[in-house]
Amino acid sequence: MAMNIPIYTLMNPQSAKLCTVTPKATVMHAVIKMNEQRVGSVLVMDGDQLVGIFTERDVLRRVVGVGLDPKTTPVTNVMTGLVLTISPDATLQQLMELFSEKRMRHMPVVRDGKVIGMVSISDVSRWVASASQAEAESLRQYIAGSLTS
Repeated sequence: MAMNIPIYTLMNPQSAKLCTVTPKATVMHAVIKMNEQRVGSVLVMDGDQLVGIFTERDVLRRVVGVGLDPKTTPVTNVMTGLVLTISPDATLQQLMELFSEKRMRHMPVVRDGKVIGMVSISDVSRWVASASQAEAESLRQYIAGSLTS
């Protein structure tokens, strides 16, 4: 299985649909948006500028875990401010290493300073499963062709 493919091959129309909130949004607003869009993170954007990321894990650890009120807590108080991003030309191997090393599950994809999408560990899992299935089918066809000749 090719792990040196660029991650833009993983990206689909869903990857480009960014779930975002402004820095003034409350945690409750961010969670509602995440639930509506069925995603595990929201990008905190000030115009076109990425200023943070807020994830399900942040809700558990930085809000509920310390007893903050999600209705009044600004997302900027509990988000990750220094966001690690990746280029669409980075390889799947590089992405997987970052997810593992940094214990992350979501990463914004940035080209020329602009956020163009988001990839998640779920996207990687789906791609790996699909590639494995295609590889297995190709091997089955090869073996069946060899045996009938």
